[in-house]
Amino acid sequence: MKDTLLEKTLYHSLLRISVCVMAVVLIFDSGILLSSTNKLSVSTQQYLANAVGVKVGVAPTELNTLTARITELEGELEKKDREIAVKLNTETSPANDESTFVLSVILFILLVLIVLNYALDYIRMRDMDYENQSLHPQN
Repeated sequence: MKDTLLEKTLYHSLLRISVCVMAVVLIFDSGILLSSTNKLSVSTQQYLANAVGVKVGVAPTELNTLTARITELEGELEKKDREIAVKLNTETSPANDESTFVLSVILFILLVLIVLNYALDYIRMRDMDYENQSLHPQN
C-alpha cells in the first residue's frame, strides 16, 4: 500500500512524464530511428536562427527610400540564399551535436533524480517500518 501511494503522487507522475518527453525529443533530435528526423531538426534549428531580425524606421526622404529599398532587396536575397543553403545542407552540423549533448545531459539528470528520489523514499519507508517495529514489538 505504501508503494502505491508513492507511485501515484503528482511529483512522481511529472518526473516520469518529463523523462519520457526528454527521451522522445532526444531520439527525435539525434535521428536514431529515422535519419529524416535528424535532418528536420537541423533544418528547423537553422531556419529559426536565420529568421531572427531587427527592423528600424527613419524619416522618409528620397535617398532614404532608395537606400531602404536596396537594403530590403539585399535582405531578401540573403534570406533566399540562406534558405537554399539550409535545403542543401544535409550534413550533421555542430549545433545538432550540441543540442543532442544538452538533451542527453538533461535526460541523465532527470534519471538520476528519479533514482535518487526512489532510493530516498525507500530508505525513509524502511526507517519508518523499523521505528514502528521497535515501538510496537510483536512479542
